[in-house]
Amino acid sequence: MVLFRRLLGDVLRDKRTQRGLTLREVSAGARVSLGYISEIERGQKEASSELLYSLCDALEVPLSDVLREVSDAVAIEEAAAALTSLEPIRARGRAGEVVASAA
Repeated sequence: MVLFRRLLGDVLRDKRTQRGLTLREVSAGARVSLGYISEIERGQKEASSELLYSLCDALEVPLSDVLREVSDAVAIEEAAAALTSLEPIRARGRAGEVVASAA
């Protein structure tokens, strides 16, 4: 199952570390407790739209960029899940070859 909050946390953590910011610095800029931001980054808490805006503002990154990256990550995980759910169908080919195909 694809968890939006986990992927959002991953993107926010990546943005923070790319900018060389600590949780404490983001916490002060967003006026959100350090512990709560940590839980969001670990995918343990859902971020409200207001909180997400504050975090993006503290990170100096457009909200649309964060949402786009999360959307891309969701699409990748959905595609991977779809591929792993396909079971190969084995059919006998010429000379005893095994041919795999997906329906």
